[in-house]
Amino acid sequence: MKQENLSQLIEQMTLEEKVDQLLQLSADFYTKAAEEQTGPISELGLTDENIQNAGSILGLAGAKEAIQVQKEYLEKNRLGIPTLMMADIVHGFQTIFPIPLALGSSWDLEAAEKMAEISAKEAAVSGVHVTFSPMVDLVRDPRWGRVMESTGEDPYLNSRFAEAFVKGYQGTDLKNDFFRVAACVKHFAAYGAALAGRDYNTVDMSERTLRESYLPSYQAALEAGAKLVMTSFNTVDGIPATGNKKLFRDILRKEFGFDGVVISDWGAVKELIPHGVAEDEKAAAKLAIEAGVDIEMMTTCYSHFLAELIKENSIDERLLDEAVLRILELKNELGLFEHPHRGASEEKEAVILSEEHRKQACEIAKKSIVLLKNEAILPLKKEEKIAIIGPAAASQDVLGAWSWQGKMADAISLVTGAKKQGDNLLYGSESFDYFHPSDSAVDEAILLAQQADKVVLALGETEWMSGEAASRSDITLPSAQIELFKKIKTVNDQIVVTIYSGRPLDLRGIDDAKAIIEAWFPGTEAGNALAAILWGEYNPSGRLSMSFPESVGQVPIYYNCDSTGRPLETTNDEKYVSKYLDVSNYAKYPFGFGLSYSDFHYGALELDKDTLTPDDFLTVSVTVTNHSDISGTETVQLYVRDLVGEVIRPVKELKGFKQINLKAGESKTVRFTIEEAMLRYVHRDFRRQSDPGSFEVMVGPNSRDLQKAVFKLMN
Repeated sequence: MKQENLSQLIEQMTLEEKVDQLLQLSADFYTKAAEEQTGPISELGLTDENIQNAGSILGLAGAKEAIQVQKEYLEKNRLGIPTLMMADIVHGFQTIFPIPLALGSSWDLEAAEKMAEISAKEAAVSGVHVTFSPMVDLVRDPRWGRVMESTGEDPYLNSRFAEAFVKGYQGTDLKNDFFRVAACVKHFAAYGAALAGRDYNTVDMSERTLRESYLPSYQAALEAGAKLVMTSFNTVDGIPATGNKKLFRDILRKEFGFDGVVISDWGAVKELIPHGVAEDEKAAAKLAIEAGVDIEMMTTCYSHFLAELIKENSIDERLLDEAVLRILELKNELGLFEHPHRGASEEKEAVILSEEHRKQACEIAKKSIVLLKNEAILPLKKEEKIAIIGPAAASQDVLGAWSWQGKMADAISLVTGAKKQGDNLLYGSESFDYFHPSDSAVDEAILLAQQADKVVLALGETEWMSGEAASRSDITLPSAQIELFKKIKTVNDQIVVTIYSGRPLDLRGIDDAKAIIEAWFPGTEAGNALAAILWGEYNPSGRLSMSFPESVGQVPIYYNCDSTGRPLETTNDEKYVSKYLDVSNYAKYPFGFGLSYSDFHYGALELDKDTLTPDDFLTVSVTVTNHSDISGTETVQLYVRDLVGEVIRPVKELKGFKQINLKAGESKTVRFTIEEAMLRYVHRDFRRQSDPGSFEVMVGPNSRDLQKAVFKLMN
C-alpha cells in the first residue's frame, strides 16, 4: 500500500478506532470464550469494539489458530485493517538454541544470524509477524536474572551480535520473504544496569556512561534495520523509560533517526503510577504518548483516556495520528494489507523442529559451550569407564527461560547424548533433585563414582532460576550440589563438572574439580552438544562474553572498568589502592576467556608503524600457531587503551576479534586495522570524537592475557 493511502486510511478512522490501533492484547482475548476471560483480562474493562479493533495481539502462535483469528478479526474490522501478531522468540521458536548469553560466548556472528533466521522461519509459518528480540542490554551484574537474554558485558561485542540478530530475523526483503519476521530491539534503555541486579529496579548512571557503554548496541540494531523498539521497565535519570520524552523523542527519534514503532513492555504504561510520576491512568496515558510510545502492551490507559485527553485539548491529536501511521507503516512493511495471513501455513509448519533445524541447533550449541578448566582430564576416552551423575545428568531442563514454544520432552539430556559416544557408561536410575536429592540417589551416585575411571558430575541451575523476575543475591550453586561434589570427591577425584546456567556463577565449592565446563542452557540439542565436547568429537571454542567473579562480593566486575587514581597494578603490597582485602580484585574467569584442547601460541605483536593520522590506518599483526596435534578454533581479540583522555578512559576496550581455524602444527598471521574512528569516545559535551596522544594496543586470547604495543594518534 502506498504511503498516501495509509494517510487516507487514517482520515477515515474514528478517534476511537485510531486509539484502538495503539492497543495490544494477549491471545486469550481471541482464543478463549468470554466466560473464560477472568482475572486481569476481565479487569481491563474493554468493549467488544476495543477488542475487534486492537492493533496487535501478543502470544498467538500456530498457523491454524493465527489464520482463524486474523480471518475473524478482518470480518469485524470496519476498514479491513489487519492485526499484528507478536511474540517473544528470543532463542528459538520450537527448535530451541542456546540462550543469548551463550550465543555471545560463541563469538560467532554467523551462528547468531543463523539462529535468528531459523527462529524467524519457525515463527513465521506459525503466524508470528514480530519477535521481541534482540535484547541488547549491556549487563555487568550476574545477579540480574535477565542476563541470560543479553550477549554480555561489552558494548562492541553486543553491537555486533545485535546486528547479526536483526539480519537473521528480517533478512533483506521483509515485505516479500514470508519466512522472516520484524525485529524489536529491547529494552530501551539501560535495563541491564538495574541496581543490585534486582529486576525492575532503578537505573542510576551518568549520561556519559549511558552514551558510552549502553546506547551503542541499540543504535547498532537500529542501523541494521530493526523495525521496533521496546521500552524498559526501569528509570533513566529519574524518569521511567516508558514516560521518558528525552529518551524516546530526543535520543531515539532525533539523534538516532528511528522512525519505526515504539512499544511498551508488558503493563509498563500503567506502571508509571506506582513509579510515582503519574497519579492515575489518565496521567500515565498523557506521559507515555508525549514520550512517543506507540503501542501500549496489556494495559488500557490509552484505550480509556487518550480520546478524552484529545477532546479536552490536553494533547494534540497529531501525536495519536503519528503513532497510528507508524503502526500502519509496519503492517505495510510486512505486506499484511495484501497478505494478512502472511507466512502462516499448516503445511509449512513441517519445518518446525526439523532434522535440519536440530542439526543447526546442535552445531551452534557446541560453539557456545565454554571450557573453563582442564587439568589434563579432557577429552574423555571411549575406553574409559565414565560415571555420569548429578541432578543435570538425565535432566531435560536444558532449554532456559524464554523458550516459549520449546518442549522439554523434545530436548536431549546429557545421558542420552553420552550414549552415542559409547557403551562404557555408568548412570543412575534414581531421580535426582537439584536442591533436595534423596539419600538413595546420593548413595547411588557415590557407588557409581567408585566404579568409574572418571566422573562427569552434571550440576547447575534450573530454568526458573534465571530469566525475568529471577534475580539472585547468592549466585553459587545450590548447597546440595556442592555437598554432592564433596562426597563424590572423597571416593573419586577425577571429576569433570558440567554446568547448566543462565548466568555467570560464583563457583566456590566446586572450583577444585579437574575440569569445569560452562554449558549455559544449550537448548534442544543440549546433551548431544555437551557430549561431543566431553569426548573430543568437537574441540571447545567458546569464549566468555561476561566475566565470572571469584566471589559474588566482587559484583559488578567487568573487564573494561575505568582507570582510578590508585590502581592496584602500581604495587603488590600497598594497602591504599583500589582493592579488596579479602578477595582478588580480578575475575575468576575474565571476559573473552575459554580453553581449547589445542595449544595455541602467540608470536610477537607487530605494528606496521607507530603513528596514526585521521585519514590513514595502521595494521596490527600477530602470528598464532597450533602447537598441538588437534585442530581447533582460536578467537584472537584486539583491545585498545586511550592513555590520556578528556575524561577517564577504561583500562582496555574490545575493538575487534577474528576467529581462525588452525590445523595441527599450523600457523596463521592475523591482521587488524586500526582507524581513527575506532578511537572516538564520548566527551564532556557528549560529542563522540578522538584525542591525539598515545594509545596501547593489545592482542591476545582473552581480556587478561595480552601482548601490548604503543602508537600515537596525530592531528
